[in-house]
Amino acid sequence: MKNKGYIPILFVLLFAFTSFSFLTNSNEKLIKNFTLKSVDNKKVSLNDYKDAKGFMVVFICNKCPMAKLYSERLNKINEKYKTQKVYLLAINSMDTLAYAEESFKLMQKKATKDKFNFPYLQDKKQVVAKQFNATHTPQAFIIWKNKESNKFLIKYQGAIDDNATEPENAGNHYLTSAIDDLLQNKPVAKPKTDSFGCRIFFRGEKQNMY
Repeated sequence: MKNKGYIPILFVLLFAFTSFSFLTNSNEKLIKNFTLKSVDNKKVSLNDYKDAKGFMVVFICNKCPMAKLYSERLNKINEKYKTQKVYLLAINSMDTLAYAEESFKLMQKKATKDKFNFPYLQDKKQVVAKQFNATHTPQAFIIWKNKESNKFLIKYQGAIDDNATEPENAGNHYLTSAIDDLLQNKPVAKPKTDSFGCRIFFRGEKQNMY
């Protein structure tokens, strides 16, 4: 009879373990709130967006040729999805000591030139890039609010689409397809894709960006 008493406990432990494993796998990483300075000199944090269902967090920079190709597309994506409470945040995590062209002043010029309709944020201490495990630009992530915990979890990471140079010929729109899945309360069909661009070197690394 005593052994029977252990059965419910074992089920509880098993459920807790599997739930924890699910929440901590590579595509479900918890992202904590962060605050960064935008090119308009205002501080922006996830907590500012009280109605947010989720965010598209895209790591870009000033100089990377691949990242430059996506400015217009990102504007269009943000214009479409912000009305559905999914907001785009672009983050520059490049080491400004190693790359003068990634300065805050030049970030401001780029945002003006490319007419960004979303915040362009400087991750000067590279803390946010490390939290996301971002490796290069452009690299996109979707973080989505868990309704039970109100915490944001990574639901997608990788490429924006599959054709950087000819957007009209893109066959797979990975980022927006993932958002559409989430807005329909579906699992993301393709939660991780390969993306390419300029490597993010963290302060102290001596290699070149390219």
